[in-house]
Amino acid sequence: MSGFPAVRMRRLRENATLRDMLTEVTLEPRHLILPIFVCPGEGVSEPIPSMPGVCRWSVGRTPEVIEPAIAVGVKAFLLFGLPTYKDADGTSAFASDQPVQRALRLLRGKYPEIILIADTCMCEYTSHGHCGHLTKDGHVDNDVTLELLSKAALSQAEEGAHFVAPSDMMDGRVGAIRSALDGAGMCSVGIISYAAKLASAFYGPFRDAAGSAPSFGDRKSYQLPPANPREIIRDALMDVDEGADMLIVKPAMPCLDIASRLRAGTDLPLAGYVVSGEYMMLRSAISSGALDRERALLEYHAAVRRSGCDLVITYYATELARILRGAVG
Repeated sequence: MSGFPAVRMRRLRENATLRDMLTEVTLEPRHLILPIFVCPGEGVSEPIPSMPGVCRWSVGRTPEVIEPAIAVGVKAFLLFGLPTYKDADGTSAFASDQPVQRALRLLRGKYPEIILIADTCMCEYTSHGHCGHLTKDGHVDNDVTLELLSKAALSQAEEGAHFVAPSDMMDGRVGAIRSALDGAGMCSVGIISYAAKLASAFYGPFRDAAGSAPSFGDRKSYQLPPANPREIIRDALMDVDEGADMLIVKPAMPCLDIASRLRAGTDLPLAGYVVSGEYMMLRSAISSGALDRERALLEYHAAVRRSGCDLVITYYATELARILRGAVG
């Protein structure tokens, strides 16, 4: 055909074997991290109304959610805790008898092959639901909160966490936690920082699940403004300078541009967190029949990888791994 271009891109797409050979971005079970909610009590497997398909688990029953994930190739787990008590400074965050600490002891001994990550924050543990110590006028005191976070991280590390994951968004938290861990001789415990955590509308179901909604106000004074990409990148790269081992971008899909820019700005591993609102958005669309379940889950999570993320934190981790295992036989 006169004037037709010599390069025909469809030559690379018409054969299924060739399409597979030329796949640039893969999604595999080893890329997935499963979040787990650990709660007080014995024999508890409590469905979470705001997140159908996800449960709160008492410590003794956590193997029921861990083992099916391990069986299909999921290798890492992120633990969130619901404490037995709350107070103004969230002291249950660093008490050895609380669910996260007990779960870390159990799981580290029972499953030595997995990676255990402990979410390090105060909002689940404070009576007011904010992520740190409050001043008399109701503002979060950044530097006092660093002391509380360091105590929580030390407690989690002592009980078996391979990584602590500060999600509070206080200035200087990575450096403070790194100093505390190193000072206690825990140099091998890493820090996965929620480095780009936006003040997002997509966290609502999680706050119900973890009982962590603030009792007044919001978290815009410490979480990052979604409309300020330069500020987000600057804030995240400060965590690199303070000694973070990995960075988390949250929520995942609204932050694909941020992940891409961070990928260009640092060689640290990145994780994209497909948060509770994204989980429910996908679940609703799939349940209504608007989306094919397998194709939608694979495409959505592969997009997080394509943006530059090495790992994906998702409540769909076990289901995705099953789908992926089926795809490869």
